[in-house]
Amino acid sequence: MSTRVLLKRMRESNFFVVGLIVAVAIVLAVVGASLITHYDPQANSLVEKFQAPDWLSDGIGGHIFGTDQLGRDVFSRLLYGGKVSLTIAFWVVILQIVLGSVMGIMAGYFGGLVDSCIMRACDIMLSLPNLILAIAIMAVLGASMFNLIFVLTITGWVQFAKVTRNDVIIVKAREFVQASKALGGKSLYIMFQQILPNVTTNIIIQASQRVGMTILLESSLSFLNLGVPPPQPSWGNMIADGRQYLEICPWMAMAPGVILMLAVLSFNFLGDGLRDVLDPKRS
Repeated sequence: MSTRVLLKRMRESNFFVVGLIVAVAIVLAVVGASLITHYDPQANSLVEKFQAPDWLSDGIGGHIFGTDQLGRDVFSRLLYGGKVSLTIAFWVVILQIVLGSVMGIMAGYFGGLVDSCIMRACDIMLSLPNLILAIAIMAVLGASMFNLIFVLTITGWVQFAKVTRNDVIIVKAREFVQASKALGGKSLYIMFQQILPNVTTNIIIQASQRVGMTILLESSLSFLNLGVPPPQPSWGNMIADGRQYLEICPWMAMAPGVILMLAVLSFNFLGDGLRDVLDPKRS
């Protein structure tokens, strides 16, 4: 596919355009958190607790989204919490891609017993609800960012393995792969130099969709105090803190809830748009 055609499809896909704009805006905001707000997201100020949002009436130097029960600025916690949530999500998806793609390539290329063992392991993982399994493991390991990345990686690599395996089965039957085998090409070279570049489309689409799902899972675990340990902010534990004060300070839960919804939707839109853009069957 030429670059001109690819760019044309991107412009024509409303899902891709909207998802890309919102996702980039959120990423830039959380990456540049220290430039946007000067408040320490973990600094308490009890004399300023439960302040209502000033909605930029005092500029970016004010409490744009108000303060929480400990006087911490909600806007700064929102940005720094987003940095934590997105960092975890990106690391988890990268590790899921590596683990799932390797397992999928091995299953699709070797077939037979290797394929059966890997696919049965995938079936076992799919039979267990991701969130329930993650809660059980985190309850045993304890709440920490490292444990959270490990748990979310273990519970999410299966989708990449299955998608990659199906594509590898199709690609390995093509003439150039058969020619490499006939010429004595080594399996590792054929799998990762010839087959892998031809199965990346669905991996990219799956990855963009998994980012949003991973953010949601991380927030769910943090909401249950099984994710990012306080006082470090994340969108999940911010919503958990705010639910106790919904009647008197609704902004504490609404602000992280809305930004969480936008982040998940944007990456889902981006994934749907990439599916339309990269679909080889589209005329």
